[in-house]
Amino acid sequence: MQIAEVAKRYGISVDTIRYYERIGLVPHVTRLPNGIRDFTEYDCGWVEFIRCMRESGVQIEALVEYVALFQEGEHTAAARLEILEEQRAKLVAKLEEMQATAKRLDAKIASYRPGGECSDGGDEWLRKPFLTSACPDNHLFTARGESPKVSLS
Repeated sequence: MQIAEVAKRYGISVDTIRYYERIGLVPHVTRLPNGIRDFTEYDCGWVEFIRCMRESGVQIEALVEYVALFQEGEHTAAARLEILEEQRAKLVAKLEEMQATAKRLDAKIASYRPGGECSDGGDEWLRKPFLTSACPDNHLFTARGESPKVSLS
């Protein structure tokens, strides 16, 4: 299968596949006598695996290390497992953050529905100045990051 077909099959660009091959994520794609890549189902399996891992947020560096270890042989299984467990832990943490954000969005959306606390006035609280400990000297800022002319006396 040629690279354009692989790209179409997995919904990624030809350049991305070339990049993955160049950095070792898709190992040893054979070439036809004219130099055109000839992807086997095995090669496509690597492309699909890498695409899946990248879409899940797995870092390129971790994948490069994983593939290199895989190519070294079975004696690297423990190291590969460690990489996968690390990446899974990062993914789970990211999912938890996303779930918390989704809950907050659900609550915000509900507040705009009839009878919700924002249904009549919108987000007035966002327009008021507030103190933030994240800013040096506890400067006052609006939600837009502007420094309002407000006296603290």
